[in-house]
Amino acid sequence: MELITTKVCMTRDIGVHGNMFGGIMLSWLDEAALAYACQVADSTRMVTKSISEVNFEKPVREGRIVKIYGDVLRIGNTSITISLEARSHNPFSGRQKVVCKTKMVFVQIDEECEPQPLSKKVKDEYGC
Repeated sequence: MELITTKVCMTRDIGVHGNMFGGIMLSWLDEAALAYACQVADSTRMVTKSISEVNFEKPVREGRIVKIYGDVLRIGNTSITISLEARSHNPFSGRQKVVCKTKMVFVQIDEECEPQPLSKKVKDEYGC
């Protein structure tokens, strides 16, 4: 998996139980995966189509570094499916723990917000 982004869990990201609020994590995953999908597609016209089941494996505490990794699973005619993994990173030991996993699908759209085929170059390069 490729590192997509790195974030720090701040006070504003904490929920009522002292852990990172799940909605914040979903937002981070969506933003990171969108940027990755745009990079893969050579296009800024990508939109989120779906998010599969999200499994929150471990809590994230305030002050922790979160690294989000992604990998292209599938290239369709208009879509890109990405596997995502968020990991809590300990900067002192270098160890990481998986805190969350999911898959997301992004679709390329045209000016009318209708699905638009990905380029042949992208399909050939990532033809999964």
